[in-house]
Amino acid sequence: MTDTRLQFARTVNDVLDERPDTSLVFAEISGQFFPGAQRRHPDRVVNVGIREQLLVSVAAGMALVGMRPIAHTFASFLVERAFEQIKLDLSHQDVGGVLVSTGGSYDIAAGGRSHQAPGDVALIDTLPDWTVHVPGHAREVDAALRLAVAGSGRDYVRITEAQNAQAFPVTPGRFALVRSGTRATVIAVGPMLDPVLAATADLDVTVLYAGTVRPFDLAGVRSCVAAPADLVLVEPYLVGTSSWLVSEALRDVPHRLLALGVGRQELRRYGTPTDHQAAHGLDPTGIRRSVSAFLG
Repeated sequence: MTDTRLQFARTVNDVLDERPDTSLVFAEISGQFFPGAQRRHPDRVVNVGIREQLLVSVAAGMALVGMRPIAHTFASFLVERAFEQIKLDLSHQDVGGVLVSTGGSYDIAAGGRSHQAPGDVALIDTLPDWTVHVPGHAREVDAALRLAVAGSGRDYVRITEAQNAQAFPVTPGRFALVRSGTRATVIAVGPMLDPVLAATADLDVTVLYAGTVRPFDLAGVRSCVAAPADLVLVEPYLVGTSSWLVSEALRDVPHRLLALGVGRQELRRYGTPTDHQAAHGLDPTGIRRSVSAFLG
C-alpha cells in the first residue's frame, strides 16, 4: 500500500507537469519530494522557508493573478498558525486555492503539542464555501488532489499517515454506504473507517463512510435513518466537529447522537500516534466500548 504522503508528492509532481497554471508553495516541509519540480518549474515551485503566514499569502497572491496554487505544510502550521491569512487572503478576497496538510491530529506525536492540530477542520469550518477532504486511502489522496486542483474554489485536503484497507470514490457531498443495519447509523470519517468496522463487526448497524466532509451529505444521512434514530459520528479530529451538521440533517427527526473524536483535554505525554488514538478512545476497543454503552 502506498504511503499517503508519498502519494501526495507524486500527484503534485504530476499536476505541476500537466498544468502550467498550477503552482506549489511550501515551507521547508516535504521539500525532499520536489527538487525535480523546482528545477523544471522554478517560477511555479516556491519554498518560502519557515514562514507559514507568508506561505498562505503567497499562494493567495498567485491565485489573484489566475494561478491555481497548492499550499502545503504540517496541519498545525498551515491552518492554526496561518489562520488569519486563510481568513483574509483567501476567503475575504474570495480567491481559490488548495491547502494540503500532513500530520493530522497527532501523527507527529513526538513533536509535542506544537505539531498537533485536532482543531484544524473546526477552524476551517468557521469560514464559508470551503470543500474539506479527509482521504482515508492513498488512492483517495490522489483523487481528492486532482479534483481540488481542477476546480476553482477553496479546498482543504487533510492527509494523515493512517489509512483504510479499501479506497472509495471521492464524491463531494456524498457519503458511501459500506454496510446496512437497523440498530443505528455510524458515520466514519476518513481513516476512522477501519477502526469502526472492526469495532462494530458483529453489530446490526449501518456504516457510512465520509471521505469528503464539506459539503456534508445531509440527504444521505437522512436517508439512512428512521425516527427515532441513533447515530454515532466518529471523526479523526476534534470531537463534535460535524455534530451540528448531523443535527441539521435530522432537525425534524427525533434522534440521539454520540460524537467520538479527539478529546478537548490536552494529552501532555508524547507517546506514539497509536498511544494517542487509544487514549482518545478512537481505536477499535475504545469505539466498541463507547458504542456499546450508547446503544445499551
